[in-house]
Amino acid sequence: MSKRNLSELAAKMKDIDFTMLSTHSPGGTIGARPMSNNRDVDYDGDSWFFTTQDTQMVADIEQNPQVGLSFQGKAGLLGIRPFFIAIEGQAELIRDKGTFAAHWTKDLDRWFEQGVDTPGLILIKVHAKRAHYWDGEDEGEVLVERGAFVGGP
Repeated sequence: MSKRNLSELAAKMKDIDFTMLSTHSPGGTIGARPMSNNRDVDYDGDSWFFTTQDTQMVADIEQNPQVGLSFQGKAGLLGIRPFFIAIEGQAELIRDKGTFAAHWTKDLDRWFEQGVDTPGLILIKVHAKRAHYWDGEDEGEVLVERGAFVGGP
């Protein structure tokens, strides 16, 4: 059983571009959609995603900011099984153009042609509270607030 810390998980996550962001939807259902982190991957417990105000995802977060992120990376130990990580966190909706600019990459121009001036643009910041990981036979959990290992198989 391994005892990984947040820095070690961040190193494993650095090449993972897409995640499934899950929210609590109306009627008690779970809504999930793929989101790109746009290579904003200096992972310190926060993930950043751009979207627009008119999405169900934003409506869900406004009602309940507790979200989940699911990542799958490259093969783990011995190159046999992929690396998986599930993040439980708190989402924050940001509408500040200065913060948009700090997280903007040229790749986003494809989706948001007016850049940080796109009407209704929203930046979702997900602050991780807990990270569960599976890397071959190695698995465990990190409480992000403390960066401390709390368990394994």
